[in-house]
Amino acid sequence: MSDAEDSAPSETPVSELTPRKAKAEHKLLAAEVQAANDAYFQDDQPIMDDAAYDAKRRRLVALEEAFPALKQESDVSAKVGAKPSGKFAKIRHRVPMLSLDNAFTDEAVAEFAARVYRFLGRKEEDGGIAFTAEPKIDGLSLSLRYEKGELVAAATRGDGEEGEDVTLNARTISEIPKTLAGPDVPEIAEVRGEVYLGHADFAGINERQREKGLPEFANPRNAAAGSLRQLDVGVTASRPLRFFAYAWGEMPVLPAPTQSGVVETFRRWGFRTNPLMKRCESVAELIAQYRLIESQRATLGYDIDGVVYKVDDLALQARLGFVSRAPRWAIAHKFPAELATTVLEAIDIQVGRTGALSPVARLKPVTVGGVVVTNATLHNEDYIRGFDSKGLPIRDGTDIRIGDTVTVKRAGDVIPRVEAVDLAKRPADSKPYEFPTLCPACGSHATRELNPRTGKEDAIRRCTGGLICPAQTVERLKHFVSRDALDIDGLGDKQIEFFHSDPELPVREPADIFTLAARDAANPLKKLKAKEGFGAQSVAKLFDAIEDRRTPPLNRFIFGLGIRHIGETTARLLARHYGSFKALRAAGIAAADEASPERHELGAIDSVGPTVVEALVEFFGEPHNEELLDRLLAQVSPQPLEAVASASPVAGKIVVFTGALERMTRDEAKAMAERLGAKVAGSVSSKTDLLVAGPGAGSKLKDAAKHGVEVIDEAGWFDLVGVSAGN
Repeated sequence: MSDAEDSAPSETPVSELTPRKAKAEHKLLAAEVQAANDAYFQDDQPIMDDAAYDAKRRRLVALEEAFPALKQESDVSAKVGAKPSGKFAKIRHRVPMLSLDNAFTDEAVAEFAARVYRFLGRKEEDGGIAFTAEPKIDGLSLSLRYEKGELVAAATRGDGEEGEDVTLNARTISEIPKTLAGPDVPEIAEVRGEVYLGHADFAGINERQREKGLPEFANPRNAAAGSLRQLDVGVTASRPLRFFAYAWGEMPVLPAPTQSGVVETFRRWGFRTNPLMKRCESVAELIAQYRLIESQRATLGYDIDGVVYKVDDLALQARLGFVSRAPRWAIAHKFPAELATTVLEAIDIQVGRTGALSPVARLKPVTVGGVVVTNATLHNEDYIRGFDSKGLPIRDGTDIRIGDTVTVKRAGDVIPRVEAVDLAKRPADSKPYEFPTLCPACGSHATRELNPRTGKEDAIRRCTGGLICPAQTVERLKHFVSRDALDIDGLGDKQIEFFHSDPELPVREPADIFTLAARDAANPLKKLKAKEGFGAQSVAKLFDAIEDRRTPPLNRFIFGLGIRHIGETTARLLARHYGSFKALRAAGIAAADEASPERHELGAIDSVGPTVVEALVEFFGEPHNEELLDRLLAQVSPQPLEAVASASPVAGKIVVFTGALERMTRDEAKAMAERLGAKVAGSVSSKTDLLVAGPGAGSKLKDAAKHGVEVIDEAGWFDLVGVSAGN
């Protein structure tokens, strides 16, 4: 994982950007938005507040609208959530679980209503469109599928298309009916809502965690998500999870013509629905209900982070439809960030995988939005000094010092940050904070590198110790086994930290992971299974999982090495281009000569710029890395990606998929197309060769007609690529 940096979207108008600059900014924003999605939806540990997330996503969409080719670079702007974690079986949502757009001001709410009226061809002054307003519960979204009134499946949101199967866990929640009661219950009913924990129950869980010597949960949402996503159903059953119903998925026959009517039906069927939901006839009424709910927020007994507005008439909802990842007929009016004042007692420096030195404020404990905060991010050296990434003053140029009385900002569940300094309370003997120029973990020099694109120093100071730095070593090992790299089941952050410090079975580099079983077998006196936290069964599973990863896909292996600036996409490009790690390694070594054909070839790969070239040259030119790779390659054999079928009828063609597919997910269809040599795009343009359209296809059909693009259905696609109906 990359080291988190606080980077606001560029202030340069999109219309003034060159295609090259737009592409560079788009790549950075797409990576940041995807990281935020993964942190929130997979790890239950948000890293970005809602306002910052929305700003980045809006900028991403604006770039793609101005430069349509960028949509083919990444589909992050159209994604909802993140891929399921892999711990559970998967359930495909027959109706996608989409997200909501956000509003942070009353004016944005008014503009939302105006858009609804404009889209429907009505005049706002004539009124006639009613909305519902209800609290936005800060929990975990869940979809419940009932067949003939019986609960048969429960799935988390996941990436919106596919979620985790948590059926057994959901059955332990008392507020989720196992059977629906009523004469109007349809054959199939997917009821959706939010799993959450009340404040009192959350406090009780943390008290029991303390009694057992276990870490406490940071907030109710994390506790609810962690409780529902337990492999041990008994743990879920022991925690008093609750559920509010407010939406639906597949339901062939709806029990009412309005949003409020369907939710009332849910109540009759046995679900809890929120009593603060209200039908409103105007924007003024919506804002009034928002103010009322906000005023009651502290006494509700559970966390909410805003108010959701929806068009009440379901026929109008159907006409309004969706845009990208969200419905046109709904919006979330978020509460402002919460602030508190406290004293900054110390500044600690943490060292990340790539050597980044990240300052963390240690605070006198203070409650912010119902959560006790003791730490806050300080971002980087410049932020402490009172400057942004462009060298412009922030906080009127006021620096941050130990002993200062500071304002701490917390938005949602994001890591709090120090927002402001009260100079009137600054101690007379305070001194400016001196950012270390030596790594606190290994003592190596910590420098600010020159950014080749801007010619300016990077905001991040980095340790130059590389492999001799223990802090970097641990973080690199965590990255090597992470989900998007080798994805070794049972070997997470805690296990890596344990093995790194274990005297009997130390893991100091990736190759050591693959010798664990042999070393454990050779040590008859101190077996791993006898150590606290392990057992015979878990050790056997761990060793099996490690053995399964001796032949990793080449792209995952490259990504797992943690080479700076080499993300998942670039790793896949390199794997496709070179075919083997041996070839990539040889090219990286030869590219040290700036005049070499290998360097020219490397730089000519699409999306591989000079920064990536320099990173590869530096990595392969480091003797320690070469020795590490030799030891690692003695244990593993990276496998080339599946060969692209150049003789297929779609080889070299640009293909777009839209609408619902019956025989496979869209992700599976895209993967098939790529295996057959096609390039899969997210939008239709004049360069598109083929549009595969399933039921529910929308604007892409119009775009295809506009550009003269061939359109076929799912059956036509399988006929074209030669896949029979039984396959």
